[in-house]
Amino acid sequence: MAELHRPHTGPSAEPSPDFVAALRTAVRGHADFGPTARALTTMDASNYRRVPLGVLAPRDADDIAAALAVCQEYAVPVVPRGGGTSIAGQATGTGLVLDLTRHLDAVLDVDPAARTATVQPGVVLDDLRAAAAPHGLTFGPDPSTHSRCTLGGMIGNNSCGAHSVAWGTTADNVRALEVVRYGGQALRLEQGASRQGGGRGPDGVRDAPSHGPHGVRELIDAHLALLRTGCPDIPRRISGYALDALLPEHPGGPDPVRAFCGSEGTLAVVTEATVRLVEVPRARALAVLGYADEAAAAEAAPGLLPYRPLTVEGMAADLVREPAGLPRGAAWLFVETGGATPAEARAHAERVLRGADAVDGAIVTDPAGQRALWRIREDAAGTATRMPDGSEAWPGWEDCAIPPARLGPYLRDFRALLSRHALRGTPYGHFGEGCIHVRIDFDLLTSAGIARYRRFSEELADLVVAHGGSLSGEHGDGQARAELLPRMYGDELVALFDAFKDRWDPDGGLNPGILARPAPLDTNLRFEVLPKRPVDVAFGYPQDGGDFAGAVRRCVGVAKCRTTPAPSDGAGVMCPSFRATGEEAHSTRGRARLLHEMLAGEVITGGWRSTEVRDALDLCLSCKGCRSDCPVGVDMATYKAEFLHHHYRGRLRPAAHYALGRLPRWLRLAAPFARPLNALARLRPLAALAKRLAGIAPERDIPVLATQTYSRWLRGHQGQGEDPGTGTRILSSDRVVHLWADTFTEYLTPRVGRAAVRVLEEATGRTVLPPAAGACCGLTYVSTGQLDAARRVMRRTLDRFAPLPGHPVVVLEPSCAATLRTDLPDLLPDDPRAAELAARVRTLAQYLEECAPDWTPPRLDRPVVGQTHCHQHAVLGDAAERRLRERLGLTGELSGGCCGLAGNFGFEKGHWEVSVACAEEQLLPSVRESEPGTELLADGFSCRTQLDHLGPPAGRRARHLAEVIAEGLEGGDGERPARR
Repeated sequence: MAELHRPHTGPSAEPSPDFVAALRTAVRGHADFGPTARALTTMDASNYRRVPLGVLAPRDADDIAAALAVCQEYAVPVVPRGGGTSIAGQATGTGLVLDLTRHLDAVLDVDPAARTATVQPGVVLDDLRAAAAPHGLTFGPDPSTHSRCTLGGMIGNNSCGAHSVAWGTTADNVRALEVVRYGGQALRLEQGASRQGGGRGPDGVRDAPSHGPHGVRELIDAHLALLRTGCPDIPRRISGYALDALLPEHPGGPDPVRAFCGSEGTLAVVTEATVRLVEVPRARALAVLGYADEAAAAEAAPGLLPYRPLTVEGMAADLVREPAGLPRGAAWLFVETGGATPAEARAHAERVLRGADAVDGAIVTDPAGQRALWRIREDAAGTATRMPDGSEAWPGWEDCAIPPARLGPYLRDFRALLSRHALRGTPYGHFGEGCIHVRIDFDLLTSAGIARYRRFSEELADLVVAHGGSLSGEHGDGQARAELLPRMYGDELVALFDAFKDRWDPDGGLNPGILARPAPLDTNLRFEVLPKRPVDVAFGYPQDGGDFAGAVRRCVGVAKCRTTPAPSDGAGVMCPSFRATGEEAHSTRGRARLLHEMLAGEVITGGWRSTEVRDALDLCLSCKGCRSDCPVGVDMATYKAEFLHHHYRGRLRPAAHYALGRLPRWLRLAAPFARPLNALARLRPLAALAKRLAGIAPERDIPVLATQTYSRWLRGHQGQGEDPGTGTRILSSDRVVHLWADTFTEYLTPRVGRAAVRVLEEATGRTVLPPAAGACCGLTYVSTGQLDAARRVMRRTLDRFAPLPGHPVVVLEPSCAATLRTDLPDLLPDDPRAAELAARVRTLAQYLEECAPDWTPPRLDRPVVGQTHCHQHAVLGDAAERRLRERLGLTGELSGGCCGLAGNFGFEKGHWEVSVACAEEQLLPSVRESEPGTELLADGFSCRTQLDHLGPPAGRRARHLAEVIAEGLEGGDGERPARR
């Protein structure tokens, strides 16, 4: 294992002071040339990495024009960037990155009568759809990244999505564009005409209908025959420039807007767009059809098009990680139909089902069921990056399009080509239009593997062309495929592409190396800069071969963490800090990028001592939401603990690490003095001093210590049959329950433990064992990166806590259960007892379902509101809790997101505002909107404490599910049932 003491360093260009000064003088937006901003934009969702000079967040179109003028003067390249989800490398570059998401993100106008909307380039697609929805309208193209991709990026790549069968590509849905060329000249492009001049839009000089900048019309007129014969006619031809849209016979006349779409930021920067909206079907149904393999599904897809479906999507079983209620088959087509009523949509789907030659099929009309199935398909871009055996897979041939009638034979030839190169990949995508996505297990870490990547790419390009296809069917060519365009179009037409680029951008300043005169497809690979040997780390990273760099590589950039909550998210958690701040550095992807650059050592040069990484991780709540919500399972909570372990090794830590990170020790020492300490904590000056010394946020209240610990209560509750030598009750091994006494239950909320004992005794007739003295999961040590101490605590726990063979361990605190389930075996991979204990961890609901299946709980029959603990959501799941609540008659959904306290995070000084913002995202609104008498549920101590601090309605207190059930057993609500 290698150490990370001396990080790799290499060339990293710096901007000239004169350029920086001129840019900052010319624009109002923020220009950042620091290492953090640069590191965050070295990569998109592709295999490529290029280090920019800096990042500018322009405030308006004038800022963009001014910046482009300064960049031309100083010969600095420019890279327009939206959500950074491009898969071919076109959102990376070595010059100035324009972050169009920060300020230029407004929907300027929605015109229901004209069915158009005017938007700025940084508008997220889902935001546009939300603005259009009240009018019964939507924007038709909908890539799987719809919750974070921007309209500017969609225009740049000519994105499509699942519904292009019905509503076409982005180019089919753009009516007019305001753009700025390199140097600052503004143009307005309209279907059939363009206007140009030094001003913007309507202020420009009205010109005769043209193809764009001066010289483009003449270029097209000189090559009419070539353009008429050299462009394949398939629905998803995205590769190259769409110069055939400028032919005089093009429907409606030459269309400079369509020609511009798909230009990947190489011609001009979009500052405003007018787009077409389409009517949303009032009802939808989903026919899911099962087939023997993806080739059979592909061959069936064209036969479904006469039914005029909204979508025909395909995917294979390898991409479905968990059972999802799909019909029989090894591959499926998802065929969505619409109608004016649910009955009409269903009837339409039934016609599809009858007409399909499928192995099996099902029709889903429930909106929640449809959303669950669509999430499986949309997450494929992430899940496909890991093979079923855990090995890595990469884009590069993520995107091609074949005439739909040829798709089945193509997929069989594609599979054969994979076999010849000893590669693996699982195709999925938009089968109705012949568009295929696939991640392939390329070896992009060694020279031999990279050479094979090139050979395979060249042969696959020839195969796509042989089947009459396009190298890109949705995501653009970028660096991944542009080098291969001569194989599709021929040298003469590719030379015409270069000439077209030169008419728009004679200085070559916009996104150089992309699309026109591209960089070779096997250069600028993101992995070249990473350490060649695994670095020395504390966690085991079993899913990544023990390699921290491999764990960081999990983030491919699909950016599901850059979303804001939507009703379809359900109980999703990721990423609360990004949702609170909107900053890339506070997203899971942003932090993974910084860790990648820390390992590379070019931009982030401090290694484990990096202040840039430390500052970005400071607002990570360690909620573990990314562990489950990220399609590739990035676990930033673990990476944060790892980083803090190295960052502070041998150094003085923040005060909160000593106060909160070692909380179990302090609570154990304080327990005998609970009453006087509680009294002192009520004295404001003393409390303020204590919080200042401990690094605790001054806005927080110090938790009240229990005057009787859970352990002490349990001994009194049982009070007989003890072994006089050990004080342990003598019990039959088959009549006991192992209930974990976590720190919070033991010292702060023993009422939860008392309630759980009551429930367990009633449900099972068994006796709860007294807790082992000093047993601790190590949660607070892990969350503050004190991993050496965590391992000592965990080993001591394993020595003292020995559950009987075959007995589950009930853990009431979700964060402790998650620590035992995941961190314990990862930190002690060489101790088999760790894995054994982890496998036995159960929540209360899981235990009752498993060990007392015939018990009938009390009927409480009232609504609930509250929150599923983020660690439970991420690690343990809440299916058993949902079923138990249903049996109790507790109705309603618990909110997703994170409460914002997240253990020590919300208590630490400097985190108050973000902590509150996280709670305000979902939890607090759901509580405020609930009716009187609604039960307030929160199994986590953090969630209950956050609710107490931020003020639920008077007389209401958040409770653990165990407390609610115990109250019902005592007759507080409902009847007390007999145990069966």
